[in-house]
Amino acid sequence: MKIAVGFDHAGFPLKETVLKAVQDAGHEPIDMGTNSAEPVDFPDITEKVGRGVQNGEAERGILVCGSGIGACIAANKMKGVWASICHDTYSAAQGVMHDDMNVLCLGGRVIGPELAKALINAFLEARYIGNDEGGERLARRVAKIHKLEDE
Repeated sequence: MKIAVGFDHAGFPLKETVLKAVQDAGHEPIDMGTNSAEPVDFPDITEKVGRGVQNGEAERGILVCGSGIGACIAANKMKGVWASICHDTYSAAQGVMHDDMNVLCLGGRVIGPELAKALINAFLEARYIGNDEGGERLARRVAKIHKLEDE
């Protein structure tokens, strides 16, 4: 998969770790910036990653800002971008498996490199199971979320 990745200045210290974790998991990172620890507005980076997911340039995205919260809020304003902040591996996988999450948000000032790697692996290994046999209830719930998004 191609994975759009973006960082604000607070997420920048984890940039190389995230890029390498995506590559080590067998995927292709698409670097959407930033390229230094100089201040940058997280909504600008979020928009780049979100547009990459929206237009099909990337199948999923990863955003890293200071807490993960601002990037998550901004990302969820974009149609077709389903983002969540996850600081545990259960949520990083379950968000994809049950809720069709396509963007992982991380707090660069909250987690360290080893946890970031584990979260990225959980996120990238997970597949949405709502279309599988027995996944009808998940698909029904995700369809309701799509309806909310379209209204």
